Amino acid sequence: MNERQPAFVVDMTRCTGCKACMIACKDKHNLEVPVNWRRVVEYSGGTWIKEGDCFRQDIFSYYLSLSCNHCQDPACVQSCPTTAMHENEAGIVTVDPHKCVGCGYCQWVCPYGAPQLDEVNKIMTKCDFCQDEQEQGRQPACIAACPTRALNFGPMEQMTEAHGSVNQVAPLVSGEMTQPCLILKLHRNSKPIGSLSGQIAAPEEM
Repeated sequence: MNERQPAFVVDMTRCTGCKACMIACKDKHNLEVPVNWRRVVEYSGGTWIKEGDCFRQDIFSYYLSLSCNHCQDPACVQSCPTTAMHENEAGIVTVDPHKCVGCGYCQWVCPYGAPQLDEVNKIMTKCDFCQDEQEQGRQPACIAACPTRALNFGPMEQMTEAHGSVNQVAPLVSGEMTQPCLILKLHRNSKPIGSLSGQIAAPEEM
């Protein structure tokens, strides 16, 4: 592992789904309406169950703030025919706009839907971990904007030592696919990957 490899940490017990991180990202990078480099997923389910003359419920809901996870084995980099999608020296996955032809292969293979097409310039775009902010000693925009401090970041190795290595929860896919640099503190109602007990609420927002 690259010693400088950065990772996002998401404390799902603190996330309220306010989308401040999502708005801050769009504002900083001046993203058009269809493009969201960071999205907030609401996963919910459950129902009311009748027991005799009474009812009980097992309803649940939780939020997950998600962007590019700058994976250690990024499928987007492997699929890019022009090498526009690449890892830099710090382990951050970025797009070279001069090489990108907008073919969309990276978007098709990414299990997190991170690369997104800039319809105006016809090239793929994605989270770049706010490298310009980090170079100035500041936090990425999404992390700085979070009112509950549910988001954090740092070197993958250090973050793993401090918070563990959990990166799997419904509705995500298995982290074994791409080795995402994502660490989760799970909500008490979190469901395992592959769970059919819930669904993504408001999918049109995704």
